[in-house]
Amino acid sequence: MATYRFATVPSGGDRIVYQDGALRVPANPIIPFIEGDGTGPDIWRASVRVFDAAVALAYGGERRVHWMEIFAGEKSNTQHGTWLPDETLDAVREFRVAIKGPLTTPVGGGFRSLNVALRQTLDLYATVRPVRWFEGVGAPVKEPGKLDIVIFREAIEDVYAGIEYKAGTPEAAKVRDFLVREMGAEILDQSAIGIKPVSEFRSKRLMRMAIEYALTHGRDSVTIMHKGNIQKFTEGAFRTWGYEVATQEFADRTVNEADLDQHGGHAPAGRIVIKDRIADAMFQQLLLRPSEYSVMVTQNLNGDYISDAAAAQVGGLGLAPGANIGDGVAVFEATHGTAPKYANKNKINPGSVILSGVMMFEFMGWTEAAALVVKGLETAIRSGKVTYDLARQMAYATEVGTSAFGDGIIAGMRK
Repeated sequence: MATYRFATVPSGGDRIVYQDGALRVPANPIIPFIEGDGTGPDIWRASVRVFDAAVALAYGGERRVHWMEIFAGEKSNTQHGTWLPDETLDAVREFRVAIKGPLTTPVGGGFRSLNVALRQTLDLYATVRPVRWFEGVGAPVKEPGKLDIVIFREAIEDVYAGIEYKAGTPEAAKVRDFLVREMGAEILDQSAIGIKPVSEFRSKRLMRMAIEYALTHGRDSVTIMHKGNIQKFTEGAFRTWGYEVATQEFADRTVNEADLDQHGGHAPAGRIVIKDRIADAMFQQLLLRPSEYSVMVTQNLNGDYISDAAAAQVGGLGLAPGANIGDGVAVFEATHGTAPKYANKNKINPGSVILSGVMMFEFMGWTEAAALVVKGLETAIRSGKVTYDLARQMAYATEVGTSAFGDGIIAGMRK
């Protein structure tokens, strides 16, 4: 194992390895974690107790996670003078699976998003966000239970690639000059300029992962969300390449929506339907016809928008998990922000990190532990003893703190 300057490798644990396209998970894996900024410490303290309880209950002591703290964000900068140490990236590469709380990102200036940096540096090209309703949680729609979708968001390219130039700078002027003089573009002087790269390789590998997920998990459709009617050579190409993956690599397991009439209006047994929707229409569809969508694959910015909007339909980001997945490496994360005004107040909902842990256990093949966490969370919510964000949306709920909610989840596992 590598030597780390800031982190301490726990004794007694082994590395997860990636061989022949599959993870090999030992009974005692070392899993790095980033505590997170703001409310991160409160959330992590509750979450790790839930994870350990689920593993102990599921496997009777035969399996155990050895947690290894690694650093990023405000804590890292305060203690070690850097927001994202190189060794943090090295640890994720070495141990393959990691989990993190929310990290600070300034608006309009300062350093780049640490979340984006992790994804791009480690080539975690798929940001995966499942969105479903938990019975009892208040929601702004009449039938939140009809929404059960898994969103695959391309995480490396699009406008999030970070290729942009500030208005009034020599760099912006140089890019503008080239586009105006050489390419015939019309761009006002003193404009800020951003570049939107979309490649065939990265688009296709995301679509491939989404289809494989749908087939493995019994999902009935994959929908490509895009703005190809306007951005024809980027978003439009993303749509085209998505269909090519389906028809060329999964011809015997998929059917295009446009071809359903040839099969009596229904997908043949064992096949999933490939659809596409314009981005703005997709927001309407999730509200008006949510049960028609199962897996969605989209570009970076659209995916950011639609995943938060979908979470709002089922009660908010407090119960919205996330994962950043590459080939043989993954970082699981809370999807909400740091909420610094609630830091160290034992108040915030740990559900996002806890459900991200469910995704982590499923990724590792520890499905029994994952199922126990879900059972515990469902039981805790039905009891009505929940954190403030859930309590204010639930009739007759009793507000409890972060740690007490974690206790309720653990108790729910054992019922």
